[in-house]
Amino acid sequence: MEAVAARSGWEVVEVYEDAGISGAKGRDKRPAFDRLLKDATRRKFDMVAAWSVDRLGRSMPDLVGFLGELKALGVDLYLQQQALDTSTPSGRAFFQMLGIFAEFERSMIQERVKAGLARAKSEAPEVRAAKGKKAIGRPSLPEGTRKAILEARAAGKSIRETAKAAAVSTATVQKVLKEAA
Repeated sequence: MEAVAARSGWEVVEVYEDAGISGAKGRDKRPAFDRLLKDATRRKFDMVAAWSVDRLGRSMPDLVGFLGELKALGVDLYLQQQALDTSTPSGRAFFQMLGIFAEFERSMIQERVKAGLARAKSEAPEVRAAKGKKAIGRPSLPEGTRKAILEARAAGKSIRETAKAAAVSTATVQKVLKEAA
C-alpha cells in the first residue's frame, strides 16, 4: 500500500492496523479502525487506502455505514485488490456490491462450520476416534469425581456441600445424581 501511495503521490499520514482482529468485529472491538474514523472526523486525511474490502468489514450494513461516514466527511476510499476509488460514482456502486459479497462469504463460512459440527456430532464416538478426531463438547467427568459425588450425597451432604467438596457446580452434582437414579 505504501508503494501505491508513493506512485499516486499520496502522503501516508498514518497506518491503522488491527492485527489479529477479524473484520467481522464491530468498531468497538477494533481500536485502530475506531481511531481511523476519529481521525477522519478530525480531517487528518482525505483518502483511506486499504488492501481489500474485507480488511474494512464483512457486514454490508457496517460497510455502507463506513462509506457513508467517509462520504459525509469528504474522505474517499481506495481499495487496491478491487481497483476501487470511491471518488467516482461507479466506484461507490462497486464498493456496495463488494460489501454484499464479503457478507455472503462470511455467511458461507459460518454455514460450513455449522454443517461440519453437525456431521461430526452425528458420527458415533468410535468412528470419530478412528478418524483421529476428539470428542465434541465438554470432556466427560472423571470417574473418581463421579464416585466422590455419589459418596458425599450418600453420607448426607447437601447438593451445595457436595459440589464444593468435589470442586464442581451444583448442576453437575444434580446431573450425576439423575444419571445414577
